[in-house]
Amino acid sequence: MIGIICALKIEVDGLKALMENPETVEKAGLEFYSGKIFDKDVVLLECGVGKVNAAVGTQVMIDLYKPDVLINSGIAGSLTKQLTVGDIVVSKDCVEHDFNCTELGEPRGQLWFPNEKRIEIPADEEVANKLYECCQNLGSHVKLGRIATGDIFVTYRLKRENIAYEFDALCCEMEGAAVGHVCYMNKVPFAILRSISDDLKFNKPENYEEFKHLAADRAIKAIKKFINMY
Repeated sequence: MIGIICALKIEVDGLKALMENPETVEKAGLEFYSGKIFDKDVVLLECGVGKVNAAVGTQVMIDLYKPDVLINSGIAGSLTKQLTVGDIVVSKDCVEHDFNCTELGEPRGQLWFPNEKRIEIPADEEVANKLYECCQNLGSHVKLGRIATGDIFVTYRLKRENIAYEFDALCCEMEGAAVGHVCYMNKVPFAILRSISDDLKFNKPENYEEFKHLAADRAIKAIKKFINMY
C-alpha cells in the first residue's frame, strides 16, 4: 500500500478524485481515505499544517494501514535562486531547522532519539529516485536534495538565506521532516516531494496564496505518475 500525506485539502482532493470506492476512517480527528488508484492500494490523508499534525497523522496511518511506502507531498518556499515558482524538490534527506538545543552545546537541528542523535533524516533512496523520475517532463525544473522543516512560515529573505546556509537545504516547509522523523522511527520507507509556491523574489503571504494552486497541481501530477509506476 502507498501512503500519501498532504497538509492541504487541495492536494488530497486532486488524488481522491481518482480513487475507486474510497472508504473513510476517522481517527484522532483525522480522516483517512483508502481505495485503489490505477489499481494500486492507496491511503490519503490531509494532516493539517505543522509538525505535530504531520507526526500524529503519520503514526496513525502507519498503525492503521501499515503502508509499504509513505510519501509526503505538498508545497514549499524556495531557499535558492535556482528554484522558482512551480519548480519541484524531491528529498534526498530532510532536517528540522527549528529544533534548537544550542544552549546545551549541540548543533542546531540535531535531533535526540532514544538511542542516537542526528541532524539529517535520510529518505529512501529508491523511492526518492523514482519520485525524481516521475517529476521529469512536467514543465518544471526538478532538484534532488535537502528539505528543511519547521513550525514557522518563513517570509523574510534573510531568514531563508540563513536556513539555506546553515543546513544546505533547497526549500523550507512545515511538515516533511516530521513525517520523515516518524517513518525513520518506524522503519517505513519514505520520501518528500515539494513544489515551490513562493521563491526568494515572490515570498510574501499573498504570493503563497496566488501560486499555491499552481504548485499543488504540479505536485499532484508527479504523485499520479508515481502511483501508476509503483
